[in-house]
Amino acid sequence: MPGSHVCTVTLHITINGKVHHLDVEPWTTLLDLLREHIHLTGTKKGCDHGQCGACTVLVNRRRVNSCLILALTLDRCEITTIEGLVTNGDLHALQESFIAHDAFQCGYCTPGQIVSALGLMNEQRNVTREDVRELMSGNLCRCGAYANIVDAVMEVMERRGLR
Repeated sequence: MPGSHVCTVTLHITINGKVHHLDVEPWTTLLDLLREHIHLTGTKKGCDHGQCGACTVLVNRRRVNSCLILALTLDRCEITTIEGLVTNGDLHALQESFIAHDAFQCGYCTPGQIVSALGLMNEQRNVTREDVRELMSGNLCRCGAYANIVDAVMEVMERRGLR
């Protein structure tokens, strides 16, 4: 249509330590920003309604469902995705623990599970196995690997003195 234009908002956001200056449409979710604009596809689109946790990322070190939050509300925020957990080619302790405990089957929920576990650790709580199950209950695993997921999370929390 002649003369029509798409309204965009300029966003300054740090993703996995890298600053981005982006023009995004106001209805763009953080999930779509990550996957379609930044091409970080580790964060999964599951239900797209905040019910499964596959899209969990950290915003300023706190867990959020990226499908539910508009990107424009995150100006000047720091986002951490599953891709941001690798340091100098080394996996994060949670990633290694998930592998060691076989805490995944199909793997679709795994990025959200790991990022959610990191967010839980950032909360600096002393937790039991039951607490981990409850505090990560927003992250669903259709394969049913919950026992192994809890084992993996508990191992890292114990090594870090968070239990």
